[in-house]
Amino acid sequence: MSNSVLDAVLREIEASPHGAKSLTLYALANTLEHEAAGCLFKLTKLRDLDREGRRLAYSLMELMAVEQNRGDAWEQARKRMDELIRKG
Repeated sequence: MSNSVLDAVLREIEASPHGAKSLTLYALANTLEHEAAGCLFKLTKLRDLDREGRRLAYSLMELMAVEQNRGDAWEQARKRMDELIRKG
């Protein structure tokens, strides 16, 4: 599951690095790494996403719930997200 979700999020960000959907998914992925702080993410931002964007967001949250928001695949995807957003 994790690779397909991460791949889908990466495709979204690659298509539009500064688009609202991409930036919201990127922000969510960033906050999911901060479990000690409660993974603080403003849930009302989900309203800014279309159905597919919310599906991706919920899938990212599920990765955190099953403790797959760490490890090689996660780290590589996050690194690529950082590159895409910065390069824009």
